[in-house]
Amino acid sequence: MFLLWVYMLYSCVGYCAPMPSLVVDNNRRKETGTGSVVGKRTENNARADLVSRLLPRLPPWVDIESDYDEPSVRTSSRDLLNKEIDAYRGVEDRGEMRGEGQRAPEPGAMSSFSNDLGSKKLPQAIIIGVKKGGTRALLEFLRVHPDIRAVGAEPHFFDRNYENGLEWYRELMPKTLEGQITMEKTPSYFVTREAPARISVMSRDTKLIVVVRDPITRAISDYTQTLSKNPDIPTFESLTFKNRTTGLIDTSWSAIQIGIYAKHLDNWLQYFPMDQILFVSGERLISDPAGELGRVQDFLGLKRIITDKHFYFNQTKGFPCLKKAEGSSKPHCLGKTKGRTHPNIHPEVVQRLRDFYRPFNMKFYQMTGHNFGWD
Repeated sequence: MFLLWVYMLYSCVGYCAPMPSLVVDNNRRKETGTGSVVGKRTENNARADLVSRLLPRLPPWVDIESDYDEPSVRTSSRDLLNKEIDAYRGVEDRGEMRGEGQRAPEPGAMSSFSNDLGSKKLPQAIIIGVKKGGTRALLEFLRVHPDIRAVGAEPHFFDRNYENGLEWYRELMPKTLEGQITMEKTPSYFVTREAPARISVMSRDTKLIVVVRDPITRAISDYTQTLSKNPDIPTFESLTFKNRTTGLIDTSWSAIQIGIYAKHLDNWLQYFPMDQILFVSGERLISDPAGELGRVQDFLGLKRIITDKHFYFNQTKGFPCLKKAEGSSKPHCLGKTKGRTHPNIHPEVVQRLRDFYRPFNMKFYQMTGHNFGWD
């Protein structure tokens, strides 16, 4: 009833009110020649004032869609990431990637939302490899730095999700402020043939970080991870050789193929100069984490904030841990999936692999200008 009364009154205001003003306007037009304009202005102001007093005020959230749009992310592609996201810590990163638990801010808060939380940018630096080299440890260590913001999970954009487009990729990134660096890590990029060209299309200035490790130890670690998920796989030795008698190494097995670093690096050098690629020693990341982190911070053009005071060595796990993790006051070590006990591999098999990798390692040392001491 109330709404019907308001509607009738509003109709009267819109229809009846102009009638007397027409007489006034006619008289004024004769006297001044400008009364029509003034009369209409007075009429409009009076009508607006009356309507604003009669109609109920709408709540500020009624038109929220016009003030805030949720990021346009393809649902199917986002679902592909969910399984990986759940494996890692970082509630903030998971919330941004899934869009869960996020409420649109009130319209009046939009300016502070943009200014205080920054904006999403494409990454200026990417950890591109290698699998089981120490990339997760490096990323977790780097996240302590206040000028580094990184995605917790691996986006796999340049190898698996490239068809989703750069805007989809940008939406996965955390918000950054002026002067902060956006990062991500996906170790499989290093061995993906299309990745260098795709990253160069995004930006030729992207800084690339590769964590490398003795290719034999890396292969055994790779096998150990697979074994933990599937105990029925063949032995390491049987997978290593095409023919055990002749000692011919099976380079089609990914655990072996990834460790031919020189071959993969040659592909990257077709698109990026060597001074845009930093090689981090996986061995030194364990023995001297602060030293390697210092090199990384220099490479990224950041102040050396991460130092020895941030680390302690965990004797049980056999690698360094953070005294305080990002956003926490408690010590933090990588999860139980890191530091698994490797199976015993026959010394003869290890020596065969050492002979196989030696020429590739020598080439890699020459290309990078650094001897990693794997021989």
